[in-house]
Amino acid sequence: MHLELPEVRLHSLKDFSKHYLMIVLSILTALGLEAWIAHAHHRNAAATASRRMEQELHADLDGIGPALSINQRTLAGLRKLDGVVAQDIQAGVSTAQINRYLQDNQRLFLINLNWPGLSTDAWDVAVADQSASWMEPATLQRYSSGYSAVRELTSWIQHDSMVFFSGTNMIDFRTDLRTGQPIDARAFLHELGQAEATIDATQNQLRSLQEQLRKIVGTTPGASVVPAHPTAAD
Repeated sequence: MHLELPEVRLHSLKDFSKHYLMIVLSILTALGLEAWIAHAHHRNAAATASRRMEQELHADLDGIGPALSINQRTLAGLRKLDGVVAQDIQAGVSTAQINRYLQDNQRLFLINLNWPGLSTDAWDVAVADQSASWMEPATLQRYSSGYSAVRELTSWIQHDSMVFFSGTNMIDFRTDLRTGQPIDARAFLHELGQAEATIDATQNQLRSLQEQLRKIVGTTPGASVVPAHPTAAD
């Protein structure tokens, strides 16, 4: 803030008082105007950041439904194989017959684990340019909890999602099926169990995030609605 004060000659206490009052009022007016401009800037920046975060979290939410649907179809195929192979082993069906069934239905043996591309760019920008700090506390807390949930899922996918799963064994089994080599039915059943556990855990994580984001930003016309739990048909 910079003020240019007029140069005047003061002939009396009254003139001094008027001049002093003019200076004080000028300073207060300038300070008030500066504060109003800063407040308006902060309010607009916070509104822009809020709008971007709302759109980003809606986009994250919209991506969860399709991922759940794809995973559920993959899981249904694996469970079908699991049920048949387990029943055949218990019934004493020959390894050759089990292998013929697996060869005929190898299209069902997929891992195809799917998850949405989750983004946190709007939050990162709002934190970097401090516009997040100018939001109402309740609004900031709402977005913060949403992005925390997104980051938790991202971290889980990157580090914990494959804890039950042996990917190299699955590749070996797929290669043997493709080339018509005999399959150890019990080992194959173990691999199916690992794949099912991995997808089940991923589905639970996705459903949890979906529920949290719906509470935070609601649903949009483009949001995919997927049952909270698998149906009997799955």
